Amino acid sequence: MAATVHRLERSQLIPRPREEVFAFFADAANLQAITPPFLRFRILSPMPVEMRAGACLDYSLALFGIPLRWRTRITRWEPGVCFVDAQESGPYALWRHTHRFADEGDGTMMSDTVEYALPFGPLGRLARRLLVRRTLDRIFDFRRDTIARLFGEAEAGAAASPSLVA
Repeated sequence: MAATVHRLERSQLIPRPREEVFAFFADAANLQAITPPFLRFRILSPMPVEMRAGACLDYSLALFGIPLRWRTRITRWEPGVCFVDAQESGPYALWRHTHRFADEGDGTMMSDTVEYALPFGPLGRLARRLLVRRTLDRIFDFRRDTIARLFGEAEAGAAASPSLVA
């Protein structure tokens, strides 16, 4: 039986031009700054990484206290518009993260869509209900709050719009 694919969707209005916002996310060195400390996240790939389709990034992190290595590959690269990183090896059966950027007024609407599946069948489903879903929320909440601090707040009520699907 194939693993169930879940989706996490988040959008955030950032009061800066799209070129500036995209450049920040296109620099792999910034990933550590927007990742919560509890993950003990470190980029292992030599920096700087030339971001393009086919580029690989290696990381170390601790998930639920377990040290892990994770490798992602950029599978789609459209400068200023979007990029997709997909897990090649790591803790998930599937991890595909699409980052989209669009002009909205004087700012940028940044949208994240993460498609993920867990290994281990029934154990993976239980882990998602008990731990994984909440942990992903914590990670993306931290990311939202850090981005708001780094780029400045958008208008009240428009700064972030979380949506967790399935």
